[in-house]
Amino acid sequence: MELEEKAVRMRIYVGESDHYQNMPAYKAVVHYLRQQGVWGATVTRGIYGFGKRSVLHASTPLRLSEDMPMVVESVDSEKKINSLLPVISEMVRGGLITVEEVKVVRHLG
Repeated sequence: MELEEKAVRMRIYVGESDHYQNMPAYKAVVHYLRQQGVWGATVTRGIYGFGKRSVLHASTPLRLSEDMPMVVESVDSEKKINSLLPVISEMVRGGLITVEEVKVVRHLG
């Protein structure tokens, strides 16, 4: 299958406790991506990491941190992802957003 446009992967890094309009930011982003018809989105919860304030967060058997790193990943055309960035940037004000070109080997869309 040939894609007519370059595909990119967008990664959004937020904290589990970050919110947007009374909803966890990672959930709000996924709902928005779904509404906009993006190919798909996956959220991964980190087990150890730090953010902009350099505070370490760890998931241990005795205590689960309540602000673990969360990563939302999504792949779509460069044009589509770029069109969504202004709204997503507003949703994740304290987060980090990266976009990188990827080679799509298979896409059933």
